[in-house]
Amino acid sequence: MKSLVIAEKPSVARDIARVLHCSRKLPGALEGSAYVVTWALGHLVTLADPEEYDKKYAQWDLAALPMLPEQMQLVVIGQTAKQFKDVKAQLFRKDIGEIVIATDAGREGELVARWILKKADCRKPIRRLWISSVTDKAIREGFSRLKDGREYDNLYAAAEARAQADWLVGINATRALTCKYNAQLSCGRVQTPTLSILAKREEEIANFRPKEYYGMQLRAGGVIWTWQDAKSHGSRTFQKERMETLLQNASGEKLTVISVEKTLKKSYAPGLYDLTELQRDANRQFGYSAKETLNLMQRLYEHHKALTYPRTDSRYISTDVAETIRERLQACAVGPYRKMAALLAAKPIQTNASFVDNKKVSDHHAILPTEQYVQLEHMTTDEKRIYDLVIRRFLAVLYPPFVYEQTFMHASVADETFAAKGKVVKDPGFRAVYEQRTDEEDEEEELREQTLPELKKGGQFLISDLRLTSGRTRPPARFTEAALLSAMENPVKYMDAKDGAAAKTLGETGGLGTVATRADIIDKLFHAFFMEKRGNEIYITAKAKQLLKLVPKDLRQPELTAAWETQLLGIAKGAIRKEAFLESIRGYTTEIVREIRAGEQTFHHDNLTNKKCPTCGKRMLAVNGKNSRLLVCQDRACGYRETVSKTTNARCPKCHKKMELYKKGGEETFICACGHKEKMTAFKARREKEGAGVKKKDVQRYLDRQKKEAEAPINSAFADALARLNVK
Repeated sequence: MKSLVIAEKPSVARDIARVLHCSRKLPGALEGSAYVVTWALGHLVTLADPEEYDKKYAQWDLAALPMLPEQMQLVVIGQTAKQFKDVKAQLFRKDIGEIVIATDAGREGELVARWILKKADCRKPIRRLWISSVTDKAIREGFSRLKDGREYDNLYAAAEARAQADWLVGINATRALTCKYNAQLSCGRVQTPTLSILAKREEEIANFRPKEYYGMQLRAGGVIWTWQDAKSHGSRTFQKERMETLLQNASGEKLTVISVEKTLKKSYAPGLYDLTELQRDANRQFGYSAKETLNLMQRLYEHHKALTYPRTDSRYISTDVAETIRERLQACAVGPYRKMAALLAAKPIQTNASFVDNKKVSDHHAILPTEQYVQLEHMTTDEKRIYDLVIRRFLAVLYPPFVYEQTFMHASVADETFAAKGKVVKDPGFRAVYEQRTDEEDEEEELREQTLPELKKGGQFLISDLRLTSGRTRPPARFTEAALLSAMENPVKYMDAKDGAAAKTLGETGGLGTVATRADIIDKLFHAFFMEKRGNEIYITAKAKQLLKLVPKDLRQPELTAAWETQLLGIAKGAIRKEAFLESIRGYTTEIVREIRAGEQTFHHDNLTNKKCPTCGKRMLAVNGKNSRLLVCQDRACGYRETVSKTTNARCPKCHKKMELYKKGGEETFICACGHKEKMTAFKARREKEGAGVKKKDVQRYLDRQKKEAEAPINSAFADALARLNVK
């Protein structure tokens, strides 16, 4: 008898098939002497649309809500129906004795395979492949220690409970809001609290009133000294008179050194990457969106086999993985990492609890290089950048700490304290891994590092360059994608009620969404025109602000996710019954529909244009997508939209900012915010003259790729269901 292996994607299936010597091609599968390998395409099966339960649900009618099917049904996704048919044919072959689930090792990966088996009504024995990389070695080792599939029954129950709960609450609330207010509105337990976080920041910025603050600096003994408050130790005060008086009193005085303290300090490397931390750094350093970073990581994982599984929420590795560090160093000892990696590999590997901890590794360990030799020349520039972040972080944790001598000096002038500090590097340690480094912490500090001469306690020096300093307090910064990811990961400070238990659960479960879904949630909010980008900053739209006033309070708060995740964790551990959880969700769904139905507010479009929809004749809405400007029909049932312009990578020859590409009739024109305009023909001629040789098809290829990535579906059953609702 043979085993049928179900992988999540064709690329992973091909790798597994090669290792298992399955080379004979079948429809949707590859066969060998002992195994047959087939694959899903993400989800092949999803929860049925409402109209599958009752024809009356085909019409969006508030009176028909809530929709609470007795038994949730599964349907085959139309776009991938052929592959499901091929998988089903393999499942029921008489020579297939067992199923090996080789989908992604996590809650959603379990759901992908189990729903295929459930829809096909296949009850053959199951075993589970659980690996964190798809190198040949990892696959061979994984198949040598396959686990009994029944060990993951509770994980599957938790995954299914999450999907069904999101369907019940999300689809009912979305239909209720849309029907009640005749507008294209949607909500969910993750996306709505995320919008609420943005709205609170907008409110803080709007209510912020800047205040003038003051300080003082002087030069004496070859050192720049900064005034320091004796009580708070801060270098700013709102009392201008106090600083003006000090300025008068200090003029003509001498500075007396009252203390010189030298301390040897150590700074340790930052921890290994999980996906969220990697997405944050990629956004800060390269401006990549969370979705772009995930896509790049996925290619480095699946295609290049250079990095381990990306969708991880752990920044630690287990002791057994630590034993493979030398092999990983040897594999990545190429290009700019050759000397550093080879040096580390030649010595005894030093590990410690800062990155090796079995208790802090759940489904997957931190992102690491694999043991497979990497070929940098086969990577794109974007892939190399992400790979570089991961490799340098991996090398850094293996290096000794950064050692330096910190010197603090305090002095007295006119009975007030002045301070200065400096640093002498004793051992660069892990910082040697980074060719250039900006110390972000120092940049935020009021007391700057400087090179200090040897001064002694009691020394007196004449004062020069005595001056009053001033500034204005600044409002909280608007969110970038990096900052929003941080807020989603740790939303506790945005909770209205200070519930300690809920805060603890959010901390343990990773906050709003998961590392695997946050990028998709952010993209969905852009696509639905709840958020828009201006430069690198995210602004909440008027549509989203109105939504937050219309949506039930619970759906705006992170506490709902905390409550759900507590119960889902209980289901995964076998402590809570899935049926009991879903029964409570049904009651909650009825409650929120009742609350929406009773609402007395109204929804107003503030972005109506005078342009009529060519399909239905109604006025169109002007909206800003993530990388484009669009006109969208206000009628939800119509759904017509057209692109006005798209942001490109083409740079303005005057201010060097990215230009937008407008298309009117058959003519395309680049327009920059500075006012520069350039037709496509002129742009091509200029670029060719400059030697760049940019062609129209290159620009179009880039725009097509942006559109494809922006419209990529969320890999979850709930998202697939929402996608078909034409929610904008």
